[in-house]
Amino acid sequence: MNHNTPLSPRPLHHLSDSRRRVMTAAQLRAHGVSAAETDAQCRPGGPWQQVLPGVYLLHPGPPTSEERLHAVLAYAARETSSGVPAQPGGAEPERPPYPEAMITGLAALNLHGFAAVPPLPALEHVDVLVPRPRRLRSAGCARVLRTPDLPTPQQRTGLPVAPVPRALADAVADLVDAAAVGRLLTEAVRGGHCEPAAIVRELNQARLLSRPHVVDAVDALLAEGRALAEDRLYRMVREYGLPDPVWNVDLRLPGGPHLGGLDAYWPEHAVAVELDTRAPRQGHRQEDDALWSEYVRKREHLERLGITVVHITPKKLRDAMAQQATVVRTALMASVDRDPAACVLVLPR
Repeated sequence: MNHNTPLSPRPLHHLSDSRRRVMTAAQLRAHGVSAAETDAQCRPGGPWQQVLPGVYLLHPGPPTSEERLHAVLAYAARETSSGVPAQPGGAEPERPPYPEAMITGLAALNLHGFAAVPPLPALEHVDVLVPRPRRLRSAGCARVLRTPDLPTPQQRTGLPVAPVPRALADAVADLVDAAAVGRLLTEAVRGGHCEPAAIVRELNQARLLSRPHVVDAVDALLAEGRALAEDRLYRMVREYGLPDPVWNVDLRLPGGPHLGGLDAYWPEHAVAVELDTRAPRQGHRQEDDALWSEYVRKREHLERLGITVVHITPKKLRDAMAQQATVVRTALMASVDRDPAACVLVLPR
């Protein structure tokens, strides 16, 4: 017995079709195929081929897009000690897990269903995300990206894929065309994949907000996100039967100072809604802190005047609209038990 001989070989026909087509050297050894046999199968004109270091395509001809993605993940994933993931009861999985690896960048956005990205066969390389300590180099069509904090992957067509904000940041890092960046960011928001703030956070962490074409796209994105959030707020009031407020108003004390703008206000109840569409930006910490301080100052001032302010984020409006409607309805109903609010002027914004 040598180091290439598994203790209990398992024939390849026990594997599912997708598992049979792409396998690592360690997985082949675990199924009784020695390194010498693998090399023989991969000779010119042979039935197998090596597509990445230690990763084999078990048929001749070019790989399909699915096989290419599996090959990249197999190359980047951390192998188990046997080369084959342990299964309860010894059963083979329908799809192999890929520990500490996930597809990101344009390939991930394609799997998320983005229309503004090239088809998978047109991509020169596939980005794969791994933890920073991994000692792994890019090879062939696999481009390895490292991160100190590996996100929780999402499953798309049975493959681990980076969440949209992270995949966007990795894709944008390669793009120099402002229009292409803008199309991706806009589709992410309009398509309901994520909120602008989540995208800006990832672009911040990737240090991409120092690039003028990215900043321009982000400015357009925030305007787009604001408009979508306002539309959802209108829909919430309508669909959940809330009383009609006055929209987009400024409040002032009679003969006194400006109190601030509000997205919706119910004067007879002294209840206001303000959309929190802030998105932190790299190198703008003081501005971000000042903006938050202004939010807090305005809210505290209005509440001292007897006005209840409900802060709602675009994400909460998207994911939990019914809950937000209940919060607003509760505030409106509670107004009868509060002392009358100070008299304020309501002006169009």
